[in-house]
Amino acid sequence: MKNLSIENITKACRGTFHGDESILSQEVSGVVIDSRKVQPGYLFVAIDGERVNAHKFIPDTVKAGAMCVVSHEDLGETDFPYILVESTGQALLDIAKLYRDSFDMKVVGITGSVGKTSTKEMIASVLAQKYHVHKTLGNFNNEWGLPITIFDMPEDTEVAVLEMGVNHFGEMRRLSSVASPDICVITNIGIAHLEFFKTREGILQEKSQMIQDMKNGGSIILNGDDDLLSKMSPVKGVTPVFFGRGDNCAFRADNIEPQGLRGTSCTITLKDGSSFDCLVPVPGIHMVSNAVAGAAVGYTLGLTADEIKAGIESLPSIPGRNHIIETDHMIILDDCYNANPISMKASIDVLNMAIGRKVAVLGNMGELGDTAEALHAEVGTYAAEQNVDLVCGIGDLTRSLVEEASKGANTEALWFADNESFIQAIPDIIKDGDNVLLKACSRSGRIIDLRRTYLWIIRFSSLIWTELLPTPKKKLQSRPWML
Repeated sequence: MKNLSIENITKACRGTFHGDESILSQEVSGVVIDSRKVQPGYLFVAIDGERVNAHKFIPDTVKAGAMCVVSHEDLGETDFPYILVESTGQALLDIAKLYRDSFDMKVVGITGSVGKTSTKEMIASVLAQKYHVHKTLGNFNNEWGLPITIFDMPEDTEVAVLEMGVNHFGEMRRLSSVASPDICVITNIGIAHLEFFKTREGILQEKSQMIQDMKNGGSIILNGDDDLLSKMSPVKGVTPVFFGRGDNCAFRADNIEPQGLRGTSCTITLKDGSSFDCLVPVPGIHMVSNAVAGAAVGYTLGLTADEIKAGIESLPSIPGRNHIIETDHMIILDDCYNANPISMKASIDVLNMAIGRKVAVLGNMGELGDTAEALHAEVGTYAAEQNVDLVCGIGDLTRSLVEEASKGANTEALWFADNESFIQAIPDIIKDGDNVLLKACSRSGRIIDLRRTYLWIIRFSSLIWTELLPTPKKKLQSRPWML
């Protein structure tokens, strides 16, 4: 890996080298924090987790051929080289910064309360029409994930699209100082992580810190439909450019027409006044905003209207996340990764596009602090307003959601304490021809994971109705409706 010699790494993380100094000029061939992924010539950074001391795996990494180890524990006299640092977490960021700065490329930094991953995918799809693009892997957007993404960057990368997620004050600057974006994109300021940020203004304060590390001559691209973002003044002498539907937006979407599960058609107007018609190939009106963000970034980096259109319409799917599965007897809208009030409502909107009976299976939403009960209730009210036929709430926090949904004239609502009780009820409540939305937060085991429920619904569909194995008989093109 260019520029990642042991000497440069030691200097970058302000460490002390211990071992045979003859290797100082050698470059490592990879950087990992998972001891199981070490290969000959790799650098292993020993980051302790909540339950596991990674330093106990150091002997295993040496046996696997690690060139050097980064440790915050003084290992004393060893028969292998290591770099002693104050914090291995900070060292990981410092080494990633060293590697990022070795590239002559553009970096697009993306943050926001909702839609970071889907916007990242859209922007990457657009830019791939002209450049060699590297993007954040999955949702690897935190202080471990961002460095891992950077270390995986091919040497021919021309543009890196890097997603940055935070849930505490101070985290953004640690991420953005590594990414050093040329273009800063903020999708929206919602109410996710209110438990820590307290107000939307607090969220704006933290997320906008990304701009402080923007490269000179950079660009700021913001969602002009967001009430807080639309009021942002110039930062570091750079005037924000807005995308969205409003008259204040230099990049704008008009003539928006849902096309069912095929996606949404619209007309996108660019900053220079030119426009084109396109189909955003993922259902959900919210995806149009992502498409316009992609258009704004593409235009900023010199793409033509035809290239931008091609990138939007060829948006690839994310395997295993937020996709539509069709069996002979039902359609499942699988969005089991995460949930907050905004994305929950957006998923209900997608469900509402379906033809036939609509069932929403909804789990707990986490990190909402004192507002949790009220915000769950708000989602229940919204489901009833959208005339969802059946709302199933799973988990303690969904009680208020179910109570409000049950007030709808056309909505039946049922509450289940856990997955097991819901699974037992599946034969009685899921019907042939149903459209079933699965939506919940499942990170870190804090919130009920609906993935197993999803598998049981598939099993029910297959075994009860077709007497086949528990796999879908057919699958729609693996289309995410990413939130």
